Amino acid sequence: MHTPPAPAHPSAPEQGLHLMAKPIGPLCNLDCDYCFYLEKEQLYPPREKFRMTDDVLRAYVQRYIAAQDTPEVEFTWQGGEPTLLGLDFFRRALDLQRRYGQGKTIRNSLQTNGTLLDDDWCAFLARHQFTVGLSLDGPRAIHDQHRPDKQGRSSHEQVMRALRLLQQHGVQFNVLVTVTRDSTAHGLEIYRFLRAEGVRHIQFNPVVERMPAPREQVIGLHFATPPKLAARAPVATPSPVLASEVAVTAQTVAREAYGDFLIAIFDEWVRHDVGTVHVMNFEWALASWLQLPATVCLFAPRCGKAMIVEHSGDVYSCDHYMYPDYLLGNIAQDDPGALAASARQQAFGAAKEEALPDYCRRCPYLFACHGECPKNRFMASPDGQPGMNYLCPSYEKYFRHITRAMNALGQIVANGMPASAIMEAYKGPLILKTTAVTK
Repeated sequence: MHTPPAPAHPSAPEQGLHLMAKPIGPLCNLDCDYCFYLEKEQLYPPREKFRMTDDVLRAYVQRYIAAQDTPEVEFTWQGGEPTLLGLDFFRRALDLQRRYGQGKTIRNSLQTNGTLLDDDWCAFLARHQFTVGLSLDGPRAIHDQHRPDKQGRSSHEQVMRALRLLQQHGVQFNVLVTVTRDSTAHGLEIYRFLRAEGVRHIQFNPVVERMPAPREQVIGLHFATPPKLAARAPVATPSPVLASEVAVTAQTVAREAYGDFLIAIFDEWVRHDVGTVHVMNFEWALASWLQLPATVCLFAPRCGKAMIVEHSGDVYSCDHYMYPDYLLGNIAQDDPGALAASARQQAFGAAKEEALPDYCRRCPYLFACHGECPKNRFMASPDGQPGMNYLCPSYEKYFRHITRAMNALGQIVANGMPASAIMEAYKGPLILKTTAVTK
């Protein structure tokens, strides 16, 4: 079993529901070959305009704020590429937030590929204290391998220009790195490149996609729809699904390679950059070791509170489940709080925990993983139960590797010391005094 220290500070209050907006749907000016959202264009009529109307925007802002029982409301704007809507759209959104704010603190975050950001955009984002997520996969050769524009041209120079503008205007931003099969071999190169460019907040997201079935190809999908999790299945005959038997896409990370990628970066970070570079993947893990609630749905025991609203106003169970089977309602007619509390959404969120194979329940790292995203749980466990996460070998290797450092970090934080003190531990014998926990 793991041995986390007592929490260094009280547990954070439970977050309210999160309703992320896709105001331009899947439209984008880039053509990233691993993007799971571009293909959603095929699920709409040929002449769909993919632009959130003012009426839908008003309903979204008003109903979302009213549904929150927390003093803060976080608006997240994503796509596709939301900056294609132009600044006036977001000015109207802020006006509506002020009108319907009910005295609550309103925060906004924007996920963007950065290619359209200029001084006007960055001045606006800084003035209104937006947090920006900038998609950047690393140095030019790595980034451009999967993130060309619609004409197949490089997007790297435009994104780097956006990064520097965000820095110049003092916009709070983090860099979102999408990790592919190819880039798993270049973890340190990517990390050191971003660090040298002055990036101080980084998040790594692995590509995990399966090839579509014939029925999915017929409707224009390039990736398989997510597996449907049901109650825990009994063990029949041990027949694990081997990675070679699952048709994943060429961009999908190898099952263990993502763990090696994280470990390489962690070893660099824990020796040199704690407190100066914030890698969200490591901070999520530390929260688990501190016995704090998960700050992302990936590693929470259950999911279901992070829904999305499409440009049309349609509300779906999750960003990764934007398919007809997971349509909950429409923001123009429905209360998002009621949709989140509906039996369908509650069952969707509970399935993450209830469908865990016995192998996962016995895992000493269950407290940090909780099966990760249900979208990636399409493997069978070694004893034949369905619902094993494709990335299980990576997480098992990664969590085992970081256990000693996480225990030490937990003790350091619990004693009121800065987390950066861990770097001194790696220079001397202090790290040897911590309890090493292995599976």
